[in-house]
Amino acid sequence: MEIVNISAETFEKMLSKFEDFASRMEYLLRLHGDRDLKEWLDNQEVCQLLNISKRTLQTLRDNGTLAYTQISHKMYYKPEDVERIIPVVREKQKQANFKRKQI
Repeated sequence: MEIVNISAETFEKMLSKFEDFASRMEYLLRLHGDRDLKEWLDNQEVCQLLNISKRTLQTLRDNGTLAYTQISHKMYYKPEDVERIIPVVREKQKQANFKRKQI
């Protein structure tokens, strides 16, 4: 790993450029993104559909089980990707319930 030092002034310029970029992306999303995002699901919707916690959803993202898109710190999921993992989640829930009954 290489460490790079930059001046505070350079950092502030970079941060400003990034914030401008993020603002433009948010504007474009509001302008054009609504059409497609109505078909996408957010974290809450996926958790409700799969009957899982937010932490479990994060694990599904982290281990690559569920694909997602992140826009301005918010996660979105394609409905077909969520439908594809329903059997996987149901099987894990059955296994968890079975283990609890054994204890």
